[in-house]
Amino acid sequence: MTTQDFKDKIFNYETEKEWSYKGDLPAIIDFYADWCGPCKMVAPVLEQLSEEYSGQVVFYKVDTEKEEELSAVFGIQSIPTFLFVPVGRDPMMQPGALPKKTFQQIIDQALLVEETK
Repeated sequence: MTTQDFKDKIFNYETEKEWSYKGDLPAIIDFYADWCGPCKMVAPVLEQLSEEYSGQVVFYKVDTEKEEELSAVFGIQSIPTFLFVPVGRDPMMQPGALPKKTFQQIIDQALLVEETK
């Protein structure tokens, strides 16, 4: 995902002041780098999850080496870092290579819950 993709599909931080997610499905954005060992370890887990939650959650990857502006906007200091984006609520950031069970908990308890008003 490029910085422009992010602005088009997720949130345009240049024109909007308040967070407003553009997508219809919750998203997980993986900030990674090709040289990062933990990033490589978590990649197959994300592929499994993208299949298991197909049609429910959208998965994106942002190469922090290529997309320095986007990484700076989110203050990415360690990788991998994940941005969990629910629909209708503020996103949550979580650094570190998480186990599959933790991803599943976050997806089930934070992303796939209906918005309560």
